[in-house]
Amino acid sequence: MKGAYKTIPKVDVILNEPVLGKLPYSRDVIKMNVIKAIDDIRTSIKSGDINQSPDAAHIASGVAHTITSIMEVRLRKVINATGVIVHTNLGRAPLAAEAMEAIEDAAGLYCNLEYDLEKGSRGSRQDIIRGLTAYCFGSEDALVVNNNAAAVLITLSTLAKGKEVIVSRGELVEIGGSFRMPDVMALSGAVLKEVGTTNKTKISDYEEAITEDTALLMKVHQSNFAIVGFTEDVDIKDLAALAHKKGIPLFVDMGSGIPEPLDKVGIHDEWTIKGCLDQGADIISFSGDKVLGGPQAGIILGRQDLISSIAKNPLHRAIRIDKLTIAALAATLRLLAKGQYMAIPVLSMIYEPLDDVRKKAIQLKDSIDIPGSEVAPANAVIGGGSTPTRFIPSSGVVIPSPKAEGIHLNLRQGDPPVISRIEEDRLIFDMRTVDKSQIGVLADKIKRAFSDVI
Repeated sequence: MKGAYKTIPKVDVILNEPVLGKLPYSRDVIKMNVIKAIDDIRTSIKSGDINQSPDAAHIASGVAHTITSIMEVRLRKVINATGVIVHTNLGRAPLAAEAMEAIEDAAGLYCNLEYDLEKGSRGSRQDIIRGLTAYCFGSEDALVVNNNAAAVLITLSTLAKGKEVIVSRGELVEIGGSFRMPDVMALSGAVLKEVGTTNKTKISDYEEAITEDTALLMKVHQSNFAIVGFTEDVDIKDLAALAHKKGIPLFVDMGSGIPEPLDKVGIHDEWTIKGCLDQGADIISFSGDKVLGGPQAGIILGRQDLISSIAKNPLHRAIRIDKLTIAALAATLRLLAKGQYMAIPVLSMIYEPLDDVRKKAIQLKDSIDIPGSEVAPANAVIGGGSTPTRFIPSSGVVIPSPKAEGIHLNLRQGDPPVISRIEEDRLIFDMRTVDKSQIGVLADKIKRAFSDVI
């Protein structure tokens, strides 16, 4: 074993290998990884896995590969041909051009994030976004934090810590990443009080559950599932009436904040931001990066006295938003306030006329010229836990192939990567989520992926 240790090259010898000299990283970073590689070799010798060290060139090559694989990991632009508009795994909402310009302005130099230019003294970052957010939706007040999970957590922590919050059993949701409403409730210090059954909850269930320890009535959007059949629930208006009769606030967790009705695309009866407020909710919260089409953020709207209390919670500092989010959200809200929905990519994709989507599909099919490909109807979805079970009519290109999985792997490994759907050995490229400017690149990637596999 001692002889095996003697075969390990010296650190300086490995560092002098040409493959490491070509790396664009500091010598200290490279040396640190060389030492780690040597330590790993010593461990392998001690355990008997190897009886001789690799040579300096081999070790250097491994170190170079490790450093490059770690250092070069980055966010990459992806062509989303899935038909899922708010795709959680692909970054949710693509931002409007105005939002990206606002980020660049805020990021490049100093800005008045927490400085009151009029008074010449320290200000609050909420001053930049709070009034605009409240004004945009006609709310008394607003608070913006880093995501909707945080918005729910700080609202419950402030308004119901140590007290009861009444929620229907049919609304105890779990969303992506094992985020469960009962767990968030427990973390906030509030006491969950379940009422009704999974499929039926009546107004009387809430009324009978209210005690002196009840701090909030809460209604939660079911988000990524739907209960159908023998069902009953209580609408926001009736729940608000009961809450106000009992002198208890109603908190509505919308999940995804829909800025206006989606009737134009055949999706009816979904909660809207203004609708929840108009029906009497005292506090609502929702995500900024879903149907709203902005950056990741948690937006809290409602009564001024309640919002002021939430803003004073020490937890606020831990979940506050940064200057880039403020800049992007403000730009997005200004577009909404002006009614310029088509300037916001998410809303533009939702509202794009079906004929225009079909024209993109025809253009793609003609560009790839692959035998068996055809333009076919498709069902796009908003995604991101919004409007579960509801579809938006779309159009796409369908390409049958017994090697669909291998082709899709090639597409994912391209630059830019392409993500589509696979159904029964058919690749489906839904064009509702593909911008017209991407069609040429997408066609090239599809042709190359097919030629590499076939």
